[in-house]
Amino acid sequence: MAKLIPAAERIQRARKLIQQARDLPVPTDGLGKSDFSYIASVKDLLRQARDLVKFIPQTAGVSAEMKEEVKKIYEEIEQATREILY
Repeated sequence: MAKLIPAAERIQRARKLIQQARDLPVPTDGLGKSDFSYIASVKDLLRQARDLVKFIPQTAGVSAEMKEEVKKIYEEIEQATREILY
């Protein structure tokens, strides 16, 4: 059975994944930012971050502050997508 990860740790892991997406090196040869494998890697990391936190707001007993953190994570993901890919 899978180990349950506390919500606070999920948020930390999501932020690390967002940072990993930002730290991915842009390919210097070929298409650069338009390289399909680069785009797929960035989107995969951001999807993993989103998947980590998407059920936190529906969980019973989660504080309002934690729900606000999840909203901030979603905003960070959208901002990172715009900064990295466009």
